[in-house]
Amino acid sequence: MKRLRVGMVGVLLLLLVLGGQMAHATAPRVYSLPIQGEIESGLAAFIARGLAIAERNDGILLLEINTFGGRVDAATEIKDHLLKAKVPVIAYVSERAWSAGALIALSAPQVAMAPGSSMGAAEPRPMDEKTVSALRAEFEATAGRAGRDPRLAGAMVDADLAIEGLVEKGKILTLSAENAVEWGMADVLANSRHEVLAHFGYENYELIPLKPHWAERIARFITNSTISSLLLTLGFLGLVFEITTPGWGVPGTGGLIALVLFFGGRYVTGLAGFEEIGLFILGILLLILEIFVIPGFGLAGILGIIAVIVSVVLVFGNVYAALISLFIALSVSIVAFILLWKRVKQSSFWQRLVLSHSETKDGGYKAPPDFTHLLGQQGVSLTPLRPAGTVMIGDVRYDVVSEGGFVAENSLVEVVLLEGTRVVVREVNKE
Repeated sequence: MKRLRVGMVGVLLLLLVLGGQMAHATAPRVYSLPIQGEIESGLAAFIARGLAIAERNDGILLLEINTFGGRVDAATEIKDHLLKAKVPVIAYVSERAWSAGALIALSAPQVAMAPGSSMGAAEPRPMDEKTVSALRAEFEATAGRAGRDPRLAGAMVDADLAIEGLVEKGKILTLSAENAVEWGMADVLANSRHEVLAHFGYENYELIPLKPHWAERIARFITNSTISSLLLTLGFLGLVFEITTPGWGVPGTGGLIALVLFFGGRYVTGLAGFEEIGLFILGILLLILEIFVIPGFGLAGILGIIAVIVSVVLVFGNVYAALISLFIALSVSIVAFILLWKRVKQSSFWQRLVLSHSETKDGGYKAPPDFTHLLGQQGVSLTPLRPAGTVMIGDVRYDVVSEGGFVAENSLVEVVLLEGTRVVVREVNKE
């Protein structure tokens, strides 16, 4: 009997252990991915990696959104990833999902919002008709795929859309969490991610927080719009300082490093390819050629400036943001150029660009004499003219040349031709 009881206890313990392991094994893995700060291509790469991990482990992706927005092209790339996801995707708006963040939230099949949170305010910049139309269509199509009202999604972008009882014409729609649930743009109000997961049927789960690795952090930092403008400005500023100093030093090296970081970060995140980088390098080479090889400023310099501007616009992917960054960078560079004007005029760069040599009286330079008054006057040769020699006209000696033949000393001559400082005389027939 004692052996039987021990055996039964062992079996029960074994069943409990196996049951716990089975329960743990059947609990789905929930991968929590934060979407915070500015939306840019570094974030798109992070979300793509998170989706790949969730799909590889047959898990669930929980997007925790709190953002004011960011780049539309990055948000569109993220939306494409989410619409192709092969695992459940849940968006949880903890604070706000504005602008590009609203597009990401609407891309998820299931949306939850915390009380007091909001979603919308996706008016594009620049607010031209083409951009508004394209982004509005993107929002409407995304909302429609998830079974949500496309009109409300379009009103988040286009101020010309009015929704009765919600937003009037001329204003952009921003939904509170309560309104979003009431109008079907969100599924549930939840105070925590546990409430979110429980609402969608995941009572038991294994929560695995995802964090960007160091390369993604660097990429997100470098591609941030403010940091990008700063790098571009430092790059131009470093080159301006470099041309005011002899040789090659710290300013030029720092400027090149800033430009390498600017283009390198975008290359890593897929915003720039070899074409854009090559176009920028070509523009710089044309400018160098114009400054140091070709005198003056002409076609090469103009083409170089155009190539630099076009490459920056292509790298940014947004004309408005690119022009703002270029304006800041060029303005700071021009101010620095003006402040360093004295040093610029003494630099080898300026000496190559502008002819600074002047022929002054102090330097021994004098204007050529004017001999026009001598034409037709007569004088006497002081030396034989073979054909050059000296004559006396009035009380002044002049170096002259004869018209071609030999003229003897003490002969009467007449000035018949002037070519600059060259005085040509002819012997006067005494008869």
